[in-house]
Amino acid sequence: MNLPNRITLARIFLIPIMMIFLLADFSFFPEPIHWGSFELSINHLIAALIFLLAASTDGIDGYIARKYNMVTNLGKLLDPLADKLLVSAVLISLVEMGKCDSWIAVVIISREFAVTGLRQVALLEGKVMAAGKWGKIKTVVQIVAISLLLLNNFPFQFISIPVDDIAIWAAALITIYSGIDYFVKNKEILKSHEA
Repeated sequence: MNLPNRITLARIFLIPIMMIFLLADFSFFPEPIHWGSFELSINHLIAALIFLLAASTDGIDGYIARKYNMVTNLGKLLDPLADKLLVSAVLISLVEMGKCDSWIAVVIISREFAVTGLRQVALLEGKVMAAGKWGKIKTVVQIVAISLLLLNNFPFQFISIPVDDIAIWAAALITIYSGIDYFVKNKEILKSHEA
């Protein structure tokens, strides 16, 4: 197994660790971080750092695979799957924690798996569907929004602007748009599989 695929697998293996820090009872940890009205538990801070580490590996594995000609079919399958699993796991956790509306999680997760399905159909035809501009923007906005939700809107809570809520709404809207854009630009793949 080559280095990019190992990095992708590491991203997948970080997901349950992140979820443990988000959802398990860590009452034995030290007191939460307090800064004025801001409060953040140590375990949620660790979960946020794990999420950011895992999210950052997405660009790294793809860059290495392309630069050193290490692109494999396994990597083409695992990389988008790892991304979807990471986003889905953290969004479901945030819903359970009451930090994200369930409809936003459903919209984002549905788009992610619909596009993954379309990519798999394309792979059957030997085509690789690269992420478009809107897909990349969507990924960045999702990572920012999720990070802000995990960090209790730090540092924007000091100026009383709910940037975390604004960002997750923006992520949902951009996710919808990027999904529509993806399907419109690749409609020939769907047409070629009509009965």
